[in-house]
Formats: sequence, structure tokens, C-alpha cells
Amino acid sequence: MARGWWPSYLALTGEARMRFGPVARYAGRVTYLITFSCYGTHLRGDPRGSVDRRQAMRGQPTIEPDEGRVARNRLRMTNPECRLDNDDRATVLWAIRETSAFRGWGLLAAHVRTEHVHVVVHAEASPESVVRDLKSYASRRLNRSGRWLDRRWTRGASTRWLKTRESVRAAVRYVVDEQGEPMAVYVSEDLRI
Repeated sequence: MARGWWPSYLALTGEARMRFGPVARYAGRVTYLITFSCYGTHLRGDPRGSVDRRQAMRGQPTIEPDEGRVARNRLRMTNPECRLDNDDRATVLWAIRETSAFRGWGLLAAHVRTEHVHVVVHAEASPESVVRDLKSYASRRLNRSGRWLDRRWTRGASTRWLKTRESVRAAVRYVVDEQGEPMAVYVSEDLRI
């Protein structure tokens, strides 16, 4: 999707929106699957897959695994790697829930892991705004808990638009059930049927 498309989409009338295809909507909001990682835990060239930020478009191939590139990137790091322990994960999950409630977003699911965070949320905001708010509120909450770091999160995030109810359900399943051993997990009461 092209940048700038989201705000104009919300400004369209219901009939005009139909031309753009179905989008999973709850009270006029768009639903996203957002994933962001902790600083230094998923460097470019990592065997788990990574993207070149200059070519970070949907459908682009991932960067080939490259241990040398990972080593060079690790040497360029300006802060220590950030990994979340049990208390940190609980703190970040609390901040995600608090931010969603404050902003009026519909938080469907969240899973805070040691090295990354997954969130399924419907919001009347751009995905970039959602990511920015989630990261900043989580950082503030971690600061208050005494966990001071100059850098906690990698730049940017993966933001996927969920266009159908089936894709929303699949994203929630992915976030809640397909991450391995559960860590700090939230599922909306509306989904626990």
C-alpha cells in the first residue's frame, strides 16, 4: 500500500470505500497486525529472515542469511542489546493495554516475548502512529519500573493491514497460539467465546 493512502481512505464515503475492497472494520477502525522487535535482537542478515529497509515493501524477498553482516551490524550498535525478562514483559503488556484504552483502540490480542512484541489492534489511526504510541508508552512504563535503557526498540515495525474477519482471526491465532511457550499474553474478552 502506498504511503498516504490510509487517511484518504477514512475520508471516503462508505460507497467509495467499496472500490478499495473489504477491510475488517470495527466502529470505523482499521485492524492491524503489528510486530516490533527489541533493539539488537534481530539484525539484518539474521538466519530467521530480515529485510533491507530501503526495499521493505510487501512481497520483496528477504535478505539472505549472512553471519558476516550480522557481526558488522553488531559492531555498529550504539547501545547494548535489549531482552525483556518476565517483569519487563508484564510491564510492556500493561503499557499496551493502557495505551489502547487511553487512545480508544480496540486491542484484540497482544503477546510480549523476550525479543519482540505482536499486537492485533483496530484503531482509527495510521499504523505508524499506533507503533509510535505503543513503543513510547511501553518505554515510559519500563522507565518508571527502574529499567533504564537508551534504546529498547528497533526502528520501524512490521504493520500488516487485516482486510477480512478471517484474516483478523488468523492473526489473533498466530499471536496467541503460534509463538511457542506463552509469555505475557492478552486476548480480548470478546474473542474468548
